[in-house]
Amino acid sequence: MRRRGFLLAAAGTALTSACGSFTGTAGGGRLAVDLAFAPTQGLSPYGDDGLLLSRLAVVDGLTRMDTDGAVHPALARTWTRTAATTWEFTLRDARFQDGGPVTAAAVVGALRAAARAEVTPRVLSDVELTARATGERTVRITTGTPDPLLPARLANPSLAVLSPAAYRSGDGTVDPVGTATGPFALTELNGAVSATLDRFDGHWAGRAAAPGVDVTFVADNNARANALRSGQIELAEFVPAAQALLLGGRARKVPTVRTTTLYLNTRTGPLADPALRAAVRTHTDTSAPARSVYEGYAERATGLFGPGFAWAHGARRPVTGRAAPAAPRGRSLTLATYPNRAELPEVAAALQQQLERAGFTVRLVVKDYARLESGALDGQYDAFLMSRSTALDTGDPVSYLASDFTSDGSFNISQLRDKAVDTAVRTAARLDGAERQQAVLAAEAAILRTDAAVPIVHEEHLQGVGGTVRGVVLDPYERQFVGLETRTR
Repeated sequence: MRRRGFLLAAAGTALTSACGSFTGTAGGGRLAVDLAFAPTQGLSPYGDDGLLLSRLAVVDGLTRMDTDGAVHPALARTWTRTAATTWEFTLRDARFQDGGPVTAAAVVGALRAAARAEVTPRVLSDVELTARATGERTVRITTGTPDPLLPARLANPSLAVLSPAAYRSGDGTVDPVGTATGPFALTELNGAVSATLDRFDGHWAGRAAAPGVDVTFVADNNARANALRSGQIELAEFVPAAQALLLGGRARKVPTVRTTTLYLNTRTGPLADPALRAAVRTHTDTSAPARSVYEGYAERATGLFGPGFAWAHGARRPVTGRAAPAAPRGRSLTLATYPNRAELPEVAAALQQQLERAGFTVRLVVKDYARLESGALDGQYDAFLMSRSTALDTGDPVSYLASDFTSDGSFNISQLRDKAVDTAVRTAARLDGAERQQAVLAAEAAILRTDAAVPIVHEEHLQGVGGTVRGVVLDPYERQFVGLETRTR
């Protein structure tokens, strides 16, 4: 398997790439798409809604990351690292969907707005970043400490560049309707129900093949698969493994850097006791879901990082210093998960049975992800089962470790506060190359020692693609789905 992770598009300090263009052909119709997750923040780019904008080809950043994790130019056509903490970016000739030019001042304004957001985007959780316009089309970006991942960081959808009009509300909200730079412009958002996108003919890389995209947000996995089978839609996210045979060639398998993990609340409730967290781990049979629920589209997890990271998979550090498990003695746990990813409720039910056989009393809560997220982040559940990309923010696992497991992490569902973990993650963030990889493995071992997380399976995705569709982007990093060349025949 090809190694996945942070790669540079070209060697050297100044990175350039020939950016091909595409001019759509006549005859293609609008694309009907069912997505699994509804917006939770009005399609603000600063949270997971930024991924929706990216997957629908609405936004661009200064850089972009391809399906192999390589970083390429986007709104920036070149960049150079001029010092350990300083980078110079030169912008291409591009326009916003509202007609204005993409200038250095607009880029600086967008990056500053992200840094000032009420909830800091995860991709900025482990870096101090300042931006300054040094010319009409040149931007200088400085980081508080050396950050070799900056080009990959700027490809994150949370750092997409929108026009100044997007930030004029005065209340900190961001309006992406008609203010982005991608090949499709968001023209209407109907809450958590649907969205309408029209082709933006002024995109810098060329004209998209499809004239528009009609999106419906459908949490029910079987409903998405059934709509694809019946021809009501052309594309469906994350179709269930149980429907693979029925869908035939319309179910496309995608390797991922995603792990399904059981996060345990280390701060409040019964699992604040390390011995009871150890009991959860020792009584969890992770091989059972891989065999049955995922029907061969996953493998048993042996750590936080799966085969998408070839250097990490099978190269675990020994985990020492774990607490000895205690007898559960009927202690009550609330285990929560969501149905937006097809297999999670069934996995959660299997885990509930395993833990009850071990002596816990388990209440299972299954709700749409949008209804669970804030409670999970506030520590309302004793255990939270979720599918999580381990390379989502920068194409590198350090930002995932920082956001999910450090004391000030922005997505710390386990509520973990552990000085050894904080130190291990900070150490990894300062390094590069093979040293960084070894430090990541050390941080993984430090996290697993706490039993704040029990990895369950490493996943593969099934994306639903209609028989007349061409040019869909099957992305292990989940940033792309509809692309410039996606069209119906």
